[in-house]
Amino acid sequence: MIIETLYTHFLKCTTVCTDTRKIEKDCLFFALRGDKFNGNKFAGQALESGAKYCVVDEKEYAVDARYILVEDVLDTLQHLATYHRAQLKIPILALTGSNGKTTTKELIHAVLSKKYTTTATQGNLNNHIGVPLTLLQMNERTEIGIVEMGANHPKEIELLCSIALPDYGLITNFGKAHLEGFGSLDGVIKAKSELYDYLTKHQKIIFVNDNDPIQVKQTLNSPKVFKFGMLTSTGATLELIKSQPYVTLNYNGTEVKSQLAGTYNFNNIAVAIAVGSYFEVNHEAIINAIEQYTPTSNRSQILHKKSNTVIMDAYNANPTSMLAALENFKQLLQENKMVFLGDMFELGQTAESEHQGIVDYLETHPLGQAYLIGKNFYKTEVNTDAILKFETFEDLKAYLRRTKIENAFLLIKGSRGMALERILEIL
Repeated sequence: MIIETLYTHFLKCTTVCTDTRKIEKDCLFFALRGDKFNGNKFAGQALESGAKYCVVDEKEYAVDARYILVEDVLDTLQHLATYHRAQLKIPILALTGSNGKTTTKELIHAVLSKKYTTTATQGNLNNHIGVPLTLLQMNERTEIGIVEMGANHPKEIELLCSIALPDYGLITNFGKAHLEGFGSLDGVIKAKSELYDYLTKHQKIIFVNDNDPIQVKQTLNSPKVFKFGMLTSTGATLELIKSQPYVTLNYNGTEVKSQLAGTYNFNNIAVAIAVGSYFEVNHEAIINAIEQYTPTSNRSQILHKKSNTVIMDAYNANPTSMLAALENFKQLLQENKMVFLGDMFELGQTAESEHQGIVDYLETHPLGQAYLIGKNFYKTEVNTDAILKFETFEDLKAYLRRTKIENAFLLIKGSRGMALERILEIL
C-alpha cells in the first residue's frame, strides 16, 4: 500500500496504537514484531477492542478490509510518521544527549507551552518506535513539536533525524553512557553528533551551550548556531547562584528558583530558557514555567520519608551522571548523609573499571555511609567500613529491615533496571 493511501486511513482514526492493552476506540493499530512477540497475532484482538484498522505484514492475518497489508509494519510506521510530519509544516525541535534528556524536554515543553500549543515526546518514548509515535500524536493544533531522541548504537540518531526531519536541535551533554554500544566516550560524541551533522547539512539551527567545549567544537562548522550560557553575550545569559538543595539561577538579571535538585540541572534549565528566549516567549512566562515545573518519575526529586529526606534520582545512571550526582551531594550542607548506589548498565567491557572508579571516588570523598547494590558493585574492591556492598536488592532489603535509618539525608541513584525506588518502601 502506498503511503498516501495509508494516510487517508490514518486521518479517519483517533490515534495510533501498538499495544492491545492500550487500545483506544477507532485507533490505527500497528502490529509490530519483536524478538519475543508477533503483533500480527493480536490484530484481531485489537479490532475487537475498538481499533478501526490494523496494519499487518503477514498475509494470513489480513482477512478483510479492516486489515491493511504492508511489507514491513515498523518501516511503514516510520514512513507514515515522516509523511505526516511533512503535512503539518510545523517547526520540530529535536534533542538528545547522555544525561538529562527527558528533564530538559519537559522543561522546554513547559516553557514553550506558555506561548504555543506544543506536542512533546511522552515519557521516554525516544527510539525508532517512540519517535514515530510522537510525530503521529501531533495534529493541526500543534504549533511546535518537541522530539526526544535516544540511542545506544551508532547511526540511530541519524535514522531518527531522517524520520523527524528536525528544524532545530540540541545536545544536552556528552557522557559515559551506553559504552557497550558506543565503545568509548569518543564513540558517544560521534554518535550523538549525528544530530549536529543533520542540522548542519540542512542549514538548520543548533542551540549550543558555550560553557561546554565539546558542543562548541562539534558545531564550529555549523552555519546557524544560537549560543547561550555564562560566557555568551548573545542569547540568554545565565549564572548559577546556588543549589542548596534546589537550583537557583540568575537569568538576565532576574533570580529564578527552580524545584530541581542538583547542580547538574542548571544546564538543563539553561537549555529551556535559551529555547524559550529564541522563540520569543515572554521573560516572565519563562520564569514562571521554570519555577512551576515539578520533577516526577524519580528524576532529581526531593522526597520526605518519615524523618528522612531523600534525593531520588533513580530513573537511570551512567558514570558521568553518577559522579555529577555525588559531586552535588558532597556540596550539600547537611548532616547524617548517606548514599545508595545501584549498578550502572550497558557499560560493556568498561563496567568493572567504571564501577571501581565510583568506589574510588567515595573513598577519597567520604559522603557518610555508602550502600552499593548490584553484581558489578559487589565485585569492586573496598577499603573502608563506610562502604557496604550488597550483591542483590534482597540482600540490601534484609539489612535495612534490621537497621534503623532516621533523620538522614539520602541520595538514591542507579540504573533503571535496579529499581532503587523500592528503598522508599523499606524506609
